[in-house]
Amino acid sequence: MALTREFINTIKEKADNDPEFRVSMLRSAVAAFINGEAALGRLTLRDYVNATIGFEGLAKGLGEFKPQSLMRMLSKDGNPRSENLSAILAYLQKHEGVSLDVVSVDKPRELENA
Repeated sequence: MALTREFINTIKEKADNDPEFRVSMLRSAVAAFINGEAALGRLTLRDYVNATIGFEGLAKGLGEFKPQSLMRMLSKDGNPRSENLSAILAYLQKHEGVSLDVVSVDKPRELENA
């Protein structure tokens, strides 16, 4: 299902005015990758990039990719190399002025066999 222009503009406006929303989008993308949902992680990162610096800005910041290549990497069926994904995440954290860390959380016993 394609996103409507109105929805995209709403997300962009929220990102422009709410730093915590931007960080939450970035955090959600990383959580998706860690939890084995790579396609969701790529699409969430894509939404974050579109709502913030854009692919032109990301390409310029990274200095080694064309915007179209980054768009493909972060598409539903994209397959970025781990080095490229790592570079993207590192740059976006720097751009946002945050440092995302992984914290181990013990699972309740009843979820271990699920």
